[in-house]
Amino acid sequence: MIVMALALSGCGSAGGAGPDARETTAFSGIASGEAISLSGTEPFWSAEIEGGTMRYMTIEDQEGVTFPVERFAGNNGLSFSGRMTDRTSGSKGGAAVDVAVTPGDCSDGMSDRIFPYVATLVVGDETLQGCAYTDRQPFRGPAQP
Repeated sequence: MIVMALALSGCGSAGGAGPDARETTAFSGIASGEAISLSGTEPFWSAEIEGGTMRYMTIEDQEGVTFPVERFAGNNGLSFSGRMTDRTSGSKGGAAVDVAVTPGDCSDGMSDRIFPYVATLVVGDETLQGCAYTDRQPFRGPAQP
């Protein structure tokens, strides 16, 4: 029985064809040294990620809170994970934070800007949608909408 399982384990892998044959190269569209700016509306929020740290801001906390994040390059974008410090105002102090940045034209719905990335931010149990750009890959449109 074990011999049969071992013999079958090699089936389907010849030539790279089959359901597991897909691109597995890590996303490289945003260099590790690029600063990333993220923002969303309803509710208004913004974040900046640079050098292993993230600063998260809201209307209620315009100073924001800065905390360390880890970067992970997936197949079609970047992810960042961290945990807010307890200094954060409101109930979000100590909350886990996960960010996904994926390529694609994005509109914030309020300006005439088109951003090169879509952003999803999860803070605790709240999921926020928004757009993102980098210092090397800016948005298109007016500087002051």
